[in-house]
Amino acid sequence: MVESLGSLSGTPWVYVIVGLSVVLDVFVPILPSGVLVVTTAAGYGPAADVAASVPHGNHLAEMASLVLCAASASVLGDLVAYRLAWRGGDRFDRAIGRSRRLAAAQQRLGTALTRGGGIVVLARFAPAGRSVVSLGAGVAHRTIREFLPWSALAGLAWAAYSVSLGYFGGHWLGASWMSTALSVLALFIAGSVAVYLMRRPERETATH
Repeated sequence: MVESLGSLSGTPWVYVIVGLSVVLDVFVPILPSGVLVVTTAAGYGPAADVAASVPHGNHLAEMASLVLCAASASVLGDLVAYRLAWRGGDRFDRAIGRSRRLAAAQQRLGTALTRGGGIVVLARFAPAGRSVVSLGAGVAHRTIREFLPWSALAGLAWAAYSVSLGYFGGHWLGASWMSTALSVLALFIAGSVAVYLMRRPERETATH
């Protein structure tokens, strides 16, 4: 996959593939959109230039385009899920009500959006957190002014972090499976930290 995406780096196709994956993973969280972003960014490192027998150049424009593509696709996917949940609110509400964890997450979301919405940013890094937040905001009929700015910030933070991981991993370790694996591991570590921070209020409440 590293070599395949590396050969597409700098072409419009890589943005199509990454964009579609990021949009759809709000509905299918198992899609490896983060891995695709990291792997694509790794193709912009100097080692990739050497492997492709091209002069080493400044890839800031390509990296910025990848960040913009991933962030925009993230917000678009969030908005689609949000609108679908808004229109099918009763059905989604019943589905969420069957799960104690999802119901608790929805309640925390409403409180967090009222106080500022930092949970939306954290949830973007957590596994399936983006889905819960986007659908929960729609079901709860949170206003677009409450949800959209935080969705945009979350998408930008996630995209910039993922691209940076891929690029610097490829820069320091070369465009290899090892650099990609370590970068992906760092992405999952960020997700684990996000889950811990999101659950910490529950632990603190349980101890008091």
